[in-house]
Amino acid sequence: MTTYPSFAAVDLGSNSFHLVVAREVDGRLQILHKEKQRVYLAAGLDQDNHLDDDAIERALHVLAQFAATLKGYEKKHVEVAATYTLRKCQNLRHFLKQAKQVFPYKINVISGQEEARLIYQGVANYIHDDGNRLIIDIGGGSTEMIIGKHHHHKLLTSRDIGCVTMSKRYFDDGKLTEKRFQKATIEAEQNIEAIAASYQKMGWQTCLGTSGTIKTLAAINEELFASKTLTLSSLLQIQAHFIAAQKLEYVDLKSLPPERKSSIAGGLAVLIGAFNQLNMAEITYCDHSLREGLLHELAQNDEFDIRARTIASFADHYAVDTEHANNICQTIKRLFDAAKAPWQLESLDLETLRWAVQLHEVGIAINSSGIHKHSAYVVSNSQLPGFTQEQQALLGALIRFHRKKIKTVDLNALIDIESQPQFAKLLTLLRLAILFHQKRQKNLVPEYTMVVTNQTVELMFEQTWFEQHSLFAADLEQEQAYWKNLVLSLNIATY
Repeated sequence: MTTYPSFAAVDLGSNSFHLVVAREVDGRLQILHKEKQRVYLAAGLDQDNHLDDDAIERALHVLAQFAATLKGYEKKHVEVAATYTLRKCQNLRHFLKQAKQVFPYKINVISGQEEARLIYQGVANYIHDDGNRLIIDIGGGSTEMIIGKHHHHKLLTSRDIGCVTMSKRYFDDGKLTEKRFQKATIEAEQNIEAIAASYQKMGWQTCLGTSGTIKTLAAINEELFASKTLTLSSLLQIQAHFIAAQKLEYVDLKSLPPERKSSIAGGLAVLIGAFNQLNMAEITYCDHSLREGLLHELAQNDEFDIRARTIASFADHYAVDTEHANNICQTIKRLFDAAKAPWQLESLDLETLRWAVQLHEVGIAINSSGIHKHSAYVVSNSQLPGFTQEQQALLGALIRFHRKKIKTVDLNALIDIESQPQFAKLLTLLRLAILFHQKRQKNLVPEYTMVVTNQTVELMFEQTWFEQHSLFAADLEQEQAYWKNLVLSLNIATY
């Protein structure tokens, strides 16, 4: 009998947390279970972007429930994505430390661009048409807008306007006036204005809206006007209906659930702003989004990893010397194999090192002097589809310190102290592999053996060869000095 393993996607949104369990059968996803809990995370952000204790407590309570549902699931079968509120909050480390106590799966905080990409994939794997399509997702803290065709996106953007944040700013006391809607809509338009021209130039044939705000507005539209399709005219009529009620508590609509009332006015203003700026004709609701995007990427085979495609595309764009990078990767694999067991390294660590190797010279297009700084800047500040913010930051830090001095102040700025021991293990392997290939000729790489302990790396070379290569010996001596700010030390021996 064929077995079909199930896997799960968890979406930690600014308004709600979602859990979806699915399995893949003959290339298609079957949804087995769904959970949705209101958390109102964005409402817990103060003006300094600190998440308050009440919001954290609500989040931890739901994460504990999700952990119970997922009990027994392997970590590789669970993908967790956190969006706007957690990528904005200044006390993220505090939150993640507490979350780890009740939720054993890694929480990946993703960028707005990555959120938009996953939303598009969630739609593209279910909705098929031949023309360009515009996807709009109004979340609690941000709004994502994507134009794509088939499975490929063409334009991605994430704007810092969401139904919760806008409602908190303009409708927090529940009063609904024309002036407030006008101010909220103008802010939404100002936020969208920067991308409007490029989106209109690209164009689209169909427009789909995802997630709760547009789902609710479509339901209200159907209740009031017997149509599920939203237009600017119908949205303005919904706005007029709200204004006539004067206060949110007086809005009496079967299609507006109580838990959505506090955020619907802000979401409505955002969508009206989008219609005005993008000259949209209409939008219809689509019941697929970020969660489905996560599920489909979990279901894909390793060879279709979006991150591998991203790295290859990025390296090609910057004309990276791929032969040189591949040679370093071969040495990285050998070093990794020697260190894997004593350092308890995982396969993702090797992939991360390979990605760092492939990108460590992208900065040469700027200037060969200070290439480690230029390359790190490019990698850290570019859009890397498939990578979480943490993964991209790790890549940038590895590349930043792949050569020259490792200053404590710079290291502490990029890597938190708790993560530095693990970071040092990866960094030392990267530095050694690149050092071994500094002459850029594969046949000049030295023969060596390596032994590692928890705190040391010992390299051994044949004595006669080592004596004949005094420059390389001097480079290794310099490398020993560079490691002084790491938790590892480098020992050199001959035999």
